Amino acid sequence: MIPFLDLKAQYASIKDELDAAVLKVLASTQYILGEEVAAFEREFASYCGTRHAIAVNTGTSGLHLALLAAGIGPEDEVITIPFTFVATVSAICYTGARPVFVDVDPVTLTMDPAKLEAAITPRTKAIMPVHLYGQMADMAAIMEIAGRHGVPVIEDACQAHGAEYLGRRAGSIGLSGCFSFYPGKNLGACGEGGIVVTNDDQHMKTIRMLRDWGQEQRYHHTLKGFNYRMDGIQGAILRVKLRHLDGWTDARRQRARHYSALLAGPSRIRTPVEVPGRRHVYHVYAIRAHDRDGLQRALQAEGIQTGLHYPIPVHLQKAHLDLGYGAGDFPVSEAAAREVLSLPIYPEMTIRQVEQVVAAVEQEVYVG
Repeated sequence: MIPFLDLKAQYASIKDELDAAVLKVLASTQYILGEEVAAFEREFASYCGTRHAIAVNTGTSGLHLALLAAGIGPEDEVITIPFTFVATVSAICYTGARPVFVDVDPVTLTMDPAKLEAAITPRTKAIMPVHLYGQMADMAAIMEIAGRHGVPVIEDACQAHGAEYLGRRAGSIGLSGCFSFYPGKNLGACGEGGIVVTNDDQHMKTIRMLRDWGQEQRYHHTLKGFNYRMDGIQGAILRVKLRHLDGWTDARRQRARHYSALLAGPSRIRTPVEVPGRRHVYHVYAIRAHDRDGLQRALQAEGIQTGLHYPIPVHLQKAHLDLGYGAGDFPVSEAAAREVLSLPIYPEMTIRQVEQVVAAVEQEVYVG
């Protein structure tokens, strides 16, 4: 069997480092925040090229607090895309604001800037592009439009650790950028975790208070806050893993290049496009196939695990039908939801395994 992801292999490769880091936290008894989390914040901010990083308990919490710190609340509108994980939209809803969708670009499946301006209204208070699958959205175009309208941009970079746009790291271009450290991410915790990066001092200060019950100092609650703090153990684990992230990213990119070279032939398969000037970090390697479900079943029969990211766009999810959208409103997102299939990709995957997956895909495409 070829798994979609192999976290056991990753753990085995750094077991001694991780075990030592966890034991150090246990001995220190700094279980919530503490020195390991503070050190990770400094190191991750440096990695992203920002002045500040504020560690939280999940990527969703990061999105929520970044929006609140930007002043988003009831009666406001936040523009994002429907082809994303539901957490993007949920974070907007948590603030009381209304999510407003624009369709995605048919090549990158990230926010289509050509559709953005028409969605801006007097109630628009933020724009939240999603750096999907490990490739950044067209930030120059988005920032230009946002700047003309005086609207802040908050980057959903939860799938884009280390991705770049014209040499700038994900999270460093907008007012803030938010990352998830869910275990399956390119930089994953051994549990849950998230972070917000920013260059804005006041934004940083507000998020730091909001994550810890709104405290400016202990028992002095300046804001109505939340318990969104990162565990000390996760901070220590992420410090270890961050040291390996560039090597892991290079391995992902190598396997993605091998996939793309081998899959260049089948006309019924479309492979990911890495746009010039954007460094794709391949959180997932998502192909497109007209008979996506049939291909997935055929690969499963060959012992190859795959993923669906994402089979139902958010505007068609039952939980969000109250937003008033319907089928046909965002045709590019809806087509992608029917066609996208994520193939296995992870740093420990062998080139031989990549070739086995490709052989199975070609068997189904040409013969199936």
